[in-house]
Amino acid sequence: MKIALAQINPTVGDFAGNARLVLDFATRAGEAGAELAVFPELCVCGYPPADLLEKRSFLERAREALDEIAIHTTSGPAILCGAVLATGPVDGRPYEGKHARNIAALLTGGRVSFVQQKMLLPFYDIFDEQRYFEPATEQTLTVLNGQPLAITICEDAWNDKGFWERRLYPVDPIDELMHQWRTLPDPLAVHPRVVLNISASPFWCGKPLLRRKMLSVLARRHNAIVAMVNQVGGNDSLVFDGSSIVLAPNGEVVAQAASFREDLIVFDTDDLQSMAAKLAPTEATSVSVSNPGAGECGDTADTWNALVLGTRDYVRKCGFSKALVGLSGGIDSALVAAIAVEALGAENVLGVGMPSEFSSTGSIDDARALTVNLGIRYELVAIHDVFTQYQRTLEPLFAGTPFGLAEENLQSRIRGALLMALSNKFGSLVLTTGNKSEMSTGYCTLYGDMVGALAVIGDVFKTRVYALSRYANREREVIPRATIEKPPSAELRPGQRDTDSLPPYEILDPILEAYVERYASAEQIVAEMETAGHPVDLALVRRVLQLVERSEYKRQQAAPVLKVTPKSFGNGRRFPIAVKVEL
Repeated sequence: MKIALAQINPTVGDFAGNARLVLDFATRAGEAGAELAVFPELCVCGYPPADLLEKRSFLERAREALDEIAIHTTSGPAILCGAVLATGPVDGRPYEGKHARNIAALLTGGRVSFVQQKMLLPFYDIFDEQRYFEPATEQTLTVLNGQPLAITICEDAWNDKGFWERRLYPVDPIDELMHQWRTLPDPLAVHPRVVLNISASPFWCGKPLLRRKMLSVLARRHNAIVAMVNQVGGNDSLVFDGSSIVLAPNGEVVAQAASFREDLIVFDTDDLQSMAAKLAPTEATSVSVSNPGAGECGDTADTWNALVLGTRDYVRKCGFSKALVGLSGGIDSALVAAIAVEALGAENVLGVGMPSEFSSTGSIDDARALTVNLGIRYELVAIHDVFTQYQRTLEPLFAGTPFGLAEENLQSRIRGALLMALSNKFGSLVLTTGNKSEMSTGYCTLYGDMVGALAVIGDVFKTRVYALSRYANREREVIPRATIEKPPSAELRPGQRDTDSLPPYEILDPILEAYVERYASAEQIVAEMETAGHPVDLALVRRVLQLVERSEYKRQQAAPVLKVTPKSFGNGRRFPIAVKVEL
């Protein structure tokens, strides 16, 4: 059987647009000779739909869209796509569980001919599917054109005992399906084992490699062809990398779709059947992984591409086409501007410089040089007069107090107000420029540099900001060398440096990564740093961790953060604000 994996970029709630995407790719699949076109999880309604699933009208429209797509399968290939269905009454009685089902629908002959419901509903990190969906109680093989198919939905393939050291669920849907396969009568039993997995698996750095390793072990253990189609695109904070994949029964990758863009790949199960005897199921290699957040991140290109795609889709799916970036001459705002230009085009990005009396001439020159390199419009709006007027207004209240944090933050808040005024006037979204190191420690200003619609690099530690900036300059100098080489500074008082308030980033970032992403204790962090050859004082680590805890109230008022690490700030990391934590 020829099967096509259709890697598409759906939009949440855009039933008509998503249906067009499905039908367009199904037509392309048919032209390539495919008998079945396979689409991602919940692609008919878009993923993640969140509390839209609580609306009966949303569920009704989802069913209508699915039926509209099914009508087109009277000719061309069959379609397997992710959708949501309302749970119906049982024996005439109202259903008493959750009122929605996450399903894979097989569409043939103009109708929905088979439905597989998702069994494993993830509840960790950004996932909260148990809030909405009723889990399946069983899995069932289906047959299309004489070929048995084991159809699974995303998490249903993520509980293999041969891969995970600690499994999150007591059952494995694929084990159940493979047990059914062993009882198939002839002639069905002679067909190759085929596991189809429709996914909406969000990206974080290291995830594509982890996904491939896991599916490889699964293919070898069950001696099966494994094909996973993944959503691509950005939806709110999440970025989906695509990277859809086909593996032979020996675990080898035989086809892979592009990453970070739509794609279509076609494979023939008969061509892969000869590989089925190369490895017996008992020869499968076991790889122990402690938790779904484990993975290695060494691919700066993947992170760059994820940030570009996430920015592009956030702006456009929110109904905008243009963006504003406040340019300080520093590396963070330069990187955000470079990402925005690749995402939206230079003609759709405006850089705004807002120097104060503490801004160095070099920083202004660096910002201007960046805009020339990027080919974007640059406007200079000095804030000295506004800042002076604010100080005069507050002078009766501030009398007798030294210049300090209030005056520093006031400059940032003036800039935030100006950016939002430009946003309102010209219909452009403001992109914030704070990095993960700053958001972790609270080295950022509410209603100031935190103002904006999207925190593009809010999940990127400062040391990674430098790596991404060098990547931006891989073909030519985009971010000026002076911007990369000068010591980081907020320039809110004379001679200010980030190191006045924080440890050097090469020390700070490993502490933050251990605490924010892995929840390591202060003592564990000291031991890890010692082992890595960077000894730190326990008191210093505790001071850093205290900054993290005290800044939760800021993070919960921040713009959405594009997720590119296993643990980003947002709904995947949920902590109370008013709390006293023993460190």
